[in-house]
Amino acid sequence: MAKASIKKIFKDQIGESSVINFPPKRIISIVPSQTELLFDLGLEKEVIGITKFCIHPNEWFRSKTRIGGTKNLKVNQILELKPDLIFANKEENDKLQVEKLKQSIPVWTSDIKTIEDALEMITSIGEVVNKIDLASKIKNEIQVGFYNFQIESRTKCAYVIWKDPLMVVGGDTFINSMLKKAGFDNVFNNQNRYPTTSIEEILSLEIEVLLLSSEPFPFKEKHIEEFRENLPNTSIKVVDGEIFSWYGSRMKKAIPYFSELSKAY
Repeated sequence: MAKASIKKIFKDQIGESSVINFPPKRIISIVPSQTELLFDLGLEKEVIGITKFCIHPNEWFRSKTRIGGTKNLKVNQILELKPDLIFANKEENDKLQVEKLKQSIPVWTSDIKTIEDALEMITSIGEVVNKIDLASKIKNEIQVGFYNFQIESRTKCAYVIWKDPLMVVGGDTFINSMLKKAGFDNVFNNQNRYPTTSIEEILSLEIEVLLLSSEPFPFKEKHIEEFRENLPNTSIKVVDGEIFSWYGSRMKKAIPYFSELSKAY
C-alpha cells in the first residue's frame, strides 16, 4: 500500500494559509531570486519548473522547464505539470494569474520590502521544503556579514531602474533597504515604490552619486555619458542590479560587493 502523503498548513508573507503536501515533491518557482535559493537548498529533483528570467543557476536555466515570464506565465502549462507547490512574490508576479493558479495549486507568496523580510522568507521557505538546517545556515551567513559591515559616512544618491520613462526606487522597497546597508542615502526615500522622475528633478536634488542598475533596464557603460551631459558634477556608475534586488541566497554576495563599491565614495 502506498504511503499517504503528510499534509501541513503554512502561512505565507501576505498572511494566507495553504495546505501543502509535506515535503513538496513537485515545485515550480516563478521568482528568479527564490529559484536560486531553492537551488542552494538542494532541491534539484523537486523543482520542475522555472521562469525564463530564472537565470541562476545556469544549469537549471538550461535544463528546467520554463513556464513563461514572471508577469506572463503559461498558466495551462503550469497546470499540466501538476505541481504540488508554487513559490510566488506579491510584487514580481501578476496577481490575477496567481489567483487563477491558487484555484488548483497551493501557492506560497513572499512580500519583501526590507532585508528583515528577506531573512524571514529564507527561514520560512526552509520550513516549507523541509530544509530548515540549510536555510538557517544561509540566513546566518548573511546576517553575520551584514552585521559586521558598517559604513559611517553616507552618500546621497538616486538609483535608476528604467530609462524611458526615467524611473527610480522609492523608500518602501527592498532595493532601498540594500542601499542603506551599502552606505547610500536615497533622495527618493520619501516616495513609494518606483516613482517616475526627470533629469531636471534629479539635478535639483543635488545628489553625489547616480546609480544605474543593470536590471530591469540593462544599463551599460555607454549610458553613463548620456546622463553625464546633464549631470556633469555627479559621479555616475552602473551597478549590479541582482546584488541590490535579488532577495535570497544571493545576499551572501552583497557584502563583498558593497565593500568594493564603498571604496569609490
